[in-house]
Amino acid sequence: MLRNFKMSMLSLRIRIFLSMIILILIASILMASISIIQFKNEAKDYHQERLDRKEFAIKEHSNYVLSTTTYPLTPDNLKLIFKDKIHELADIHNVEINIYSLEGKLLKSSKAKFSVDKVAPPIPNYILKLVQSSVEKRYVDIKNIDGVKNRSSYSLIKDDKFKPLGILNIPYAEDDGFYETELRQFLLRLSQVYSFMLIIAFALAYFLSSYITKSLKTISDKINETSLNQKNEKIVIEANSREINSLISAYNQMVDKLEESATMLAQSEREQAWREMAKQVAHEIKNPLTPMRLTVQSFQRKFDGNDPNLKQKLDDYSKTLIQQIDTMTSVASAFSNFASMPAQQNETLNVVEVVEFSLDIFNEDFIQFKSQKEEIVAVLDRTQLIRIITNLVKNASQSIPEEQDLKVVLVSVKEKETMVEITVTDNGIGIEAINREKIFEPKFTTKNSGMGLGLGIIKNIIENYKGTITFETEPGKGTTFTVSLPKK
Repeated sequence: MLRNFKMSMLSLRIRIFLSMIILILIASILMASISIIQFKNEAKDYHQERLDRKEFAIKEHSNYVLSTTTYPLTPDNLKLIFKDKIHELADIHNVEINIYSLEGKLLKSSKAKFSVDKVAPPIPNYILKLVQSSVEKRYVDIKNIDGVKNRSSYSLIKDDKFKPLGILNIPYAEDDGFYETELRQFLLRLSQVYSFMLIIAFALAYFLSSYITKSLKTISDKINETSLNQKNEKIVIEANSREINSLISAYNQMVDKLEESATMLAQSEREQAWREMAKQVAHEIKNPLTPMRLTVQSFQRKFDGNDPNLKQKLDDYSKTLIQQIDTMTSVASAFSNFASMPAQQNETLNVVEVVEFSLDIFNEDFIQFKSQKEEIVAVLDRTQLIRIITNLVKNASQSIPEEQDLKVVLVSVKEKETMVEITVTDNGIGIEAINREKIFEPKFTTKNSGMGLGLGIIKNIIENYKGTITFETEPGKGTTFTVSLPKK
């Protein structure tokens, strides 16, 4: 199970590579095994055929001896008939020859005898029975003696009337030296060939596995890059595999459906955002309407044309209504500014000068300004740049508690290669961790008044310029907003 788990963790490319190499190794082992078996079978057939040929030649020769002898053809005369001829036969055919009686007793042998030699053992009874019972009246006994395979053929010697006279035995020791040498040479050549093939197989397996998995790697990379928040590209390659083409087609269909889903989701989010915004606007408008209604009702109930303070009451009534109307006007203006951003009127301007001008509307002494250079030129919309600065400085000022003794808002401008970097740093209360992800949401605010549209508006402005706005904050110590805008 662990081996299967480890195998499943390997990439498809490595598995294809290993499979091809293992296939080559198995093929080479099978080829070597078949070759060894083939050589052994050929050697066995060769020795059997060689023994058969020798036996046939010796029997023909012995029949000739029997036909030309002057001795009567009887079992008892075999020893006399082959007394001198057996050595001649052995020399001619280069093989040992033994002649046994029908009872299995050795009568004559071409093998030299010595006085110390023991009496030759008779033929075993089972061999005698097999020789006499077989159709060919012949039996070949195979034994391993000292690791060498020995074949001994036993066949009947017959007279001219096919009457058995004795048993002819031809011992034959198999000499496999030639075949073993041939086998070693063959295996050596086979190993050389397969070593070369294995090297080629390594290279071929590498390129084939790379080729096979190339399309899959492309699909995998595309799937990893696929996201709902971006424009996803389709796969345009044409693979040589119907299965991979089907996978590519399925991926492209998924991209189409994902784009449709993203469009529907974006539309749904926009509709939800506008619904939330509408609720917020309605709430903000209802707030001043209530005191306006109460003021009118109170004036209606208490109206007295003869009241000497009537003019003063009318002034107070009018101021209350005007104040509430101004509140509704500011709400409508903020909503209008967020809903429809004015078109950019870009011009070449000195960013340092515009930022410094934007700070003139603030009367607070704790607002400070510094610049890396006296002039940093960029192509921007003056009005929108002023809006960015005023919103950030206003938020920075409001983040510092009224009771705090030391108040600092530092605005700095510097140049970084192709970008202009503007930072606004304060020593206010900072932004809580729970609010950091919501800080640029259109309706989010931590203040008691306002609609929370300021940061949302300037974020849209900055992103329209392909710029960025980030912040670093520490609760209780302050916040730094950093705006980066391209100079061109």
